[in-house]
Amino acid sequence: MRSSGGGPVSAKSADYREPDLSQPEVDPLDDSAAEPLAAPFETRTAAVTAALHGVRLDKALVAMAPEFSRSHLQQLIAGAHVQLDGALAQTASRRVRAGQQLTLALVPTEESRAYTPQPMALVVLHEDEDLLVLDKPAGLVVHPAPGNWSGTLLNGLLAHHAAAATLPRAGIVHRLDKDTSGVMMVGKTLAAVTALVRDIAAREVYRRYLALAHGVTAAATFTVEAPIGRDPHVRVRMAVVPLAAGGRPARTDVRRLGMSDGRGGGDAVSALSCTLHTGRTHQIRVHLASLGHPLVADALYGGRPALGMQRQALHATELRLAHPVTRLPLAFDCQPPADFAAAWAQVPGAAT
Repeated sequence: MRSSGGGPVSAKSADYREPDLSQPEVDPLDDSAAEPLAAPFETRTAAVTAALHGVRLDKALVAMAPEFSRSHLQQLIAGAHVQLDGALAQTASRRVRAGQQLTLALVPTEESRAYTPQPMALVVLHEDEDLLVLDKPAGLVVHPAPGNWSGTLLNGLLAHHAAAATLPRAGIVHRLDKDTSGVMMVGKTLAAVTALVRDIAAREVYRRYLALAHGVTAAATFTVEAPIGRDPHVRVRMAVVPLAAGGRPARTDVRRLGMSDGRGGGDAVSALSCTLHTGRTHQIRVHLASLGHPLVADALYGGRPALGMQRQALHATELRLAHPVTRLPLAFDCQPPADFAAAWAQVPGAAT
């Protein structure tokens, strides 16, 4: 859907359908279900020499393919891409014998497949030659990383338009967490990417989120200004960290739009509007959790499932920016998906 600039754009049309995330994304290069060694990759075959007699299989492979790391060769062993005398060999510590025939299929690493175009359904709110604005569904990873080397938004962007392959991160200038839904922008040209990054750094892009948090906040309107950095105790989390210890400045404005005090037997929950002044990793999640109000169903930061929500209750609902090239004002309103909307509706007084 296109925006003419200046007015809000609805993310849902009459024929809109939520993306089906019940089936996992399939990597077209994933040959794990194929017959061992049948994939069209380079295959090397050699006899085990007397010098390698009695050594571990993974060490013998290092001598056979020295340009690859031992850890990668161990992955090939575990992935059924190695044979000894025509039979699969899937134990890295197995000892080889002189004269045995060793066969190795040099299957690319998952990481090397990360920048492969993968067509996917994108919910487009606006698109022109320079800018793409999307409604990202919950469950979609934005950028490849360990454990998610394929099926990401970046893969979809590479399939969506050819120029994405020439841009840093395929034009991605900011991210939403995997389980956060909502509006996000992508540059389609280098000039647009540069301008968007500059505008974000200058805090000229307005981004507002809806959140459901455990408990009732002490004030109806407040600001959290606390630096954020990597949690020194749990490396997969972020935390409020002093500037002197590596934290980076972060500010979130919060307004309570509704609340359930729990007296009816359910959990006490606050329905919140959160406006970012900075864009640190997990910023809203960390700031609210630091006050004792983790997001509903945000297990990483202490949240519990409630109101039917099984993923963190966070939705990017509003985006305002100047077009990166024309500088005309653009505004987008993105309505929450069904799970979030149903949970939100259970909080008395909640409005968006």
